[in-house]
Amino acid sequence: MTRPFFTESHELFQKSLRSYLDKNVRPYFDSWEREKEVPLSFWKDLGELGYLCPWADESYGGIEADFGYSAILGEELERVGTGLMGPGVHNDIVMPYIEAFGTEEQKQKWLTKATTGELISSVAMTEPGTGSDLSAITTTAVKNGDSYVLNGEKIFITNGSLSNFVVVVCKTDSNAKKAHQGLSLIVVDATEQPVPGFKKGKKLEKVGQHTGGTSELIFEDCEVPAIHLLGEEGKGFYYLMDKLQQERLTVAISAMASCERMLELTLDYVKQRHAFGKPVSSFQNTQFKLAELATEIQIGRTFVDQLIVKHIDGEDIVNEVSMAKWWTTDLAKKVAGECMQLHGGYGYMEEYEIARRYRDVPVASIYAGTNEIMKTIIAKHLGM
Repeated sequence: MTRPFFTESHELFQKSLRSYLDKNVRPYFDSWEREKEVPLSFWKDLGELGYLCPWADESYGGIEADFGYSAILGEELERVGTGLMGPGVHNDIVMPYIEAFGTEEQKQKWLTKATTGELISSVAMTEPGTGSDLSAITTTAVKNGDSYVLNGEKIFITNGSLSNFVVVVCKTDSNAKKAHQGLSLIVVDATEQPVPGFKKGKKLEKVGQHTGGTSELIFEDCEVPAIHLLGEEGKGFYYLMDKLQQERLTVAISAMASCERMLELTLDYVKQRHAFGKPVSSFQNTQFKLAELATEIQIGRTFVDQLIVKHIDGEDIVNEVSMAKWWTTDLAKKVAGECMQLHGGYGYMEEYEIARRYRDVPVASIYAGTNEIMKTIIAKHLGM
């Protein structure tokens, strides 16, 4: 399929990235999953090869690439395994906050080393008692002279166990008329030395996506320099909303890549597997199931590629991205279930990739805003 945003440069980028991953990551990924960790050398490789924050200005180590390169990175990492989502979170969710709202000093401090893989970032939004409702965040940051003192707990933080610095969503004004107006973004930086009062909790035991480095983050009277505030105090909610279009688009991009990979795996399997003396692929039920999935995947791919083009062009596509996020992640769950069924009993075996895929995909309908929230956004755009 011809990709509408692809240029020759995009094709070369994809080819070199796929070659690197197939040679240096795919053979080891299953062991990384068992160990529940990716090696730091993987991040260093991505930085040295120019795959981290390629959109950044040259002065910060980037190549000023368009979002198409980020889409390719997300897809190629997904082809290997959803557990490799960490670099995408770093590239296209966390670091854009630094680039858009950070001071020059902050960009030099964090962005330059984020492009080389020397520093790994995470963003801490979710709390034990709050999910998609960001206005209900209870982590506080109280101004004390030239510092903020943070108290609170974050959970389900991708890259949490590996990250050197964290963009923390916290409440700096508990008396704001509207709860969301009291939120700010503050960076907790442990790149050079431990930060008193900041600790990483246990790595969380998830159903899937084991190499995501997901952990708890805990702040107990954690003192952070006031110069680590991103942008203006009280504007955090608006900064988050400004970047959620891209975050949710990246989820849709990965969901479609996962669907395509699961279809590829299943097509190969049913052609090789025999039952009742003939290939499973020769049965009409198999053919109809895979024909239906291939059609839906093609429709999803066409829609998501269209949104990538619009996002590159700077269009406001919040409504369309909300549609894509819920539909593609629901489709991924459907594809996983149908493809596992077509694998028969072998689909339930750890040695078959479809089993891992089946575990990995469900949570995509929860993070970056639940699919129910996506439908609420769409309903509002419909005037309801």
